[in-house]
Amino acid sequence: MRPGEELILEGIDDLNAGRETVASLLVSIGSPRLRALGFPVKKQIFEQPEHRLYRLLAESNPDSAHSRYNALIRRLVSFERSAACVT
Repeated sequence: MRPGEELILEGIDDLNAGRETVASLLVSIGSPRLRALGFPVKKQIFEQPEHRLYRLLAESNPDSAHSRYNALIRRLVSFERSAACVT
């Protein structure tokens, strides 16, 4: 399993079920590239997923929202790069 894969797969499931979660918003952000890599991501995504993700993170802990947001984006990019090497 690639680093971050469990989060991305959870996000795909959540997104395809219409659940707004940290994982589904992260997948929404990366959906164009994830689809291009062959992952089953619906084209229907949340509007402004970047803002929604940050807001969701800030609701649970405003002091760490920025660093957690950046860490999640790095995890997404790392996963996409790893998946691109395999396909």
